[in-house]
This record gives sequence, structure tokens and C-alpha cells, in this order.
Amino acid sequence: MTPGIFQFSLLFSILIFLAAAVVIAIFGVRMTHVARQLAIRTRMGEALMGTIFIGASTSLSGIMTSVTTASYGYAELSVSNALGGIAAQMLFLAIADMFYRKANLEHAAASAENLMMTAFLIILLSILLFATTVPHISIYAIHPASPLLIIFYLFSIHILARTHQMPMWVPKNTRDTRHESTNKLSRRVPGVEKLWIQFAICAAMVAMAGWVLAQTGMQISQQTGLSQGVVGGVFTAISTSLPELVIAVAAVRMKSLTLAVGDIVGGNLFDTLFIAVSDFAYREGSIYAAISSTETTWLAITLIMSGILMVGLLHRERHGPGNIGWESVLLIIAYLVGLLALILS
Repeated sequence: MTPGIFQFSLLFSILIFLAAAVVIAIFGVRMTHVARQLAIRTRMGEALMGTIFIGASTSLSGIMTSVTTASYGYAELSVSNALGGIAAQMLFLAIADMFYRKANLEHAAASAENLMMTAFLIILLSILLFATTVPHISIYAIHPASPLLIIFYLFSIHILARTHQMPMWVPKNTRDTRHESTNKLSRRVPGVEKLWIQFAICAAMVAMAGWVLAQTGMQISQQTGLSQGVVGGVFTAISTSLPELVIAVAAVRMKSLTLAVGDIVGGNLFDTLFIAVSDFAYREGSIYAAISSTETTWLAITLIMSGILMVGLLHRERHGPGNIGWESVLLIIAYLVGLLALILS
């Protein structure tokens, strides 16, 4: 059985799950508004705000799930929760594209920061792939790839901040390109200190509700009889990734497109750290030596979806089928095909 604090009946677990989802919806939308105001006030930019603060805040429940399950010895569940969450959030980006009707989201939100984040995501996933090829190498039961992931993540944030301040590449401006807002805010908007307090409260509520989602999601999934890889990659991964979906859709509806993409891709960057931290929590050796082909499949799916997103950001198709980009269609297909392959196996 999967570890979990809650031991409720199936019906009660479902009700708690839905209640937590409502809390995420309410505070997630509010956090998006505050984040947009902070991006303007601090001149941090929507991409960096979405990557560092929103991406990390909404991923707290996911990292708690991965670390907890790893400490209990459930290596497959821990890793599949991280990789399945990345794949689910890529799918959510395609869903967010459906809510922006003027043009393809990847076209309208083109920026050097979004391209940089996607490139770094592919590199981090490739480090994970390399670790799976030599899984038994470890020092004090920790694989060298785990600290390398953390170091490279911090380096990517540093480069992303420099890219925002001094971009060496600028996307071609079109009538459908949506630049992030740099206008002055109304005097009625609270000061920076109060905005940070509001953001911290919203982030805490979203993280707490996300943790409840993960716990009840594990309880619900126990009755399915599925493998750890499927349970972690589908049930807990989607449960802990719901905050990203809510915030991405809210940001798109506010026309803060760079913030929406930064929320998803930045959250995925942070999600790669789930495995690194879980390796420290897993004490039976390198966590990469304990995973199965299911987790390797999830890793392949995330790499394919990341490549599709990179092509979409570079190609910048204005309109596609159903008024979403072809990359959004391919993201949906890639996720469903990968999911079907896992279920059949």
C-alpha cells in the first residue's frame, strides 16, 4: 500500500479531494493576480516570477509527496510522481492554449526567457536519463546526478535572470505577440511588502491544499490495484499538478501569457529536483537503481513533450486546429499515447 496520513473511506476521500481542489482554484487565481502585480512592481518580469516563485510554490505539495514516499522506500512511486507531474503540466499548457482564442499561446508568449527555460528543462531531463544508464553509482547512497541537478537548476535561474535583464535574442514582433505588462499600477494596489505577504499566504494555502490532494489521491489510487509507476505517474502526479493548471488558465485569462508559460515550464524545472531530493531521502541506495521501466517511459515522454514545446516556441505558428497550435495537439497526443502504453504494459 502507498503511504498516506489520511485513512478515510473512498467517498469521504473524494469529497476532501474536491474540497482541496476548490481551495486551490480560489487561492490560485488570487496568487496569479498578486504575482502579476509583483512582476511589475519589482521589475522581475513574468517569466522569472513564474519560474522561481509560482513554479516553486505550486510544486511544494509534489516535492513533499516524492520525498515522503521515497523515505518509506517507495522509489518507483516517488520518481513517477515527479516525471508524471512534468508530463501532466505539459498537457496543462495545451489546455491553457485552448483558453486563449486570439492566437496560439506559444506564438503570443514568445520570449527569450521561455525558450531558455525549455532548453534548461531538456538538459535537466537528460541528466536524469544519464543517471538511469549508470544507476548503481552512489556515494553514501546518493547518486552524483542528484547534487548535479540541484547545482544546474541554480545555474539556470542565474542565467534566466541575466537573460531577462540583457536579452541577446528577441523574438520577431507580430500583431499577435503579447508582451508582458510593464505599465504602472494603480495607487490602490498595495505596496511591495503587502503584496509579498499576500503572495506568501496564497502560496501557503495552495501548497497545503495540494498536499491534501496528494494524500487523498494516494488513498483513492490504492483501490485501483495499479502499479506504483502508474499510480505515481497519473493519480498523484495530476493531483499535485492541479495548482499549475489553475494558475496557468487564470494567467491566460488575464492575458499574462509569459506568466502562464513560466508557471508551467518553471514548475517543471523545479519538479526535476523532486528526484534529486528524493535520492537523499531514499536510504536503500541510489534511487535510480530502484526504478523500473515505467519511470524510464515517463522520462522518455517528458523529453519528447519538452522537445515539442521547444519546436512550438521556435516555429511560432499563429493558428492551428481548433485555434490552438500544432504543438499543443502533439503534446496531447504524446501524453495520451504514453499513458496508453503504460496502462497496456
